[in-house]
Amino acid sequence: MRWIVGGKAVERDAASTSQMGRFETEWLASDENLAALTGLSGRWIDRTHGRRSLRSIVLDMDSSVSPTHGEQEGTAYNGHFACTCYHPLFVFNQFGDLERCALRPGNVHSADGWRDVLEPVVARYRGCDLRRYFRADAAFASPEVYEFLEAEGYKYTIRLPANRILQERIGHLLKRPVGRPPLTVRRSYASFRYQAASWTMPRRVVAKVEWHPGELCPRVGFIVTNLSHPAERVVAFYNRRGTCEQWIKEGKNAIKWTRLSCCAFAANAVRLQLHALAYNIANFMRTLALPEAVAQWSLTSLRDKLIKIGAKVVRHARYAVFQMAEVAVPRELFDKILRLIDGLRRRPAPA
Repeated sequence: MRWIVGGKAVERDAASTSQMGRFETEWLASDENLAALTGLSGRWIDRTHGRRSLRSIVLDMDSSVSPTHGEQEGTAYNGHFACTCYHPLFVFNQFGDLERCALRPGNVHSADGWRDVLEPVVARYRGCDLRRYFRADAAFASPEVYEFLEAEGYKYTIRLPANRILQERIGHLLKRPVGRPPLTVRRSYASFRYQAASWTMPRRVVAKVEWHPGELCPRVGFIVTNLSHPAERVVAFYNRRGTCEQWIKEGKNAIKWTRLSCCAFAANAVRLQLHALAYNIANFMRTLALPEAVAQWSLTSLRDKLIKIGAKVVRHARYAVFQMAEVAVPRELFDKILRLIDGLRRRPAPA
């Protein structure tokens, strides 16, 4: 393998290359370097916003599982995921960009350390003239989260775990409808004020009740929110949080960010941040440099059809020709992609 050292190409065998890789990982794992690496995604995202007509920012927070298969530091058994793993935390925006992430031990709660991950993201958008929104599942339903978001001017929708009092407030919707059950799903919505014992003030709660054909009991969900929209629109806005889970799935499948096999926890934290940067580069490519015809490509399709495409290089005296098959990407489509990439370049100021 060839390394560039002091401006010169140096040949190294596999053993020395592996040793250098471990040294670089240990160097990046220092507190100062890891902090800088963690914040790099946000700096990249701020630059891409200049290419978008940004009027609002929507933050989705969720945790995930990174299974482990060795004696990595910090790995632990998680009963929810039923495996030995790490339990990383992620924050995405509505474009699929990974705003920030953090590696955590496998046995922590889903919302553990939420403030350390979310607050730097919120701070970056604090001075921007944007409508700001936040979505999360029931793991983040705590008064500390609500108060933090309200103080920062965020509108939020967070799933609320059901309890007896909430069930009683919508008791009229939980009675089985009279008559023959319909062949389609029947939905009902409700909105009311509610204050849990740990809350300092009442907040709005939206409930959705679904009666599905062939099911004896309804499916019930509660959302705590400070949005003023009709209940049906609040539920529809919250349901779009599912795209965050899809982006996590793409990170696992296309970027392989679950490959955290270093012995030290800090080294695995570095690997996760490097995977996050790779994910964001791919997502920038998808959102800023893909024609409309293929704008819905997944990162796996982008990797397999465009990044890892085979080519034959024919060298001439003054130029080189890349001969590629048009099966995956036709010439016209490839030309559009190259033009879009070229349009992202910073142009020199006119003299």
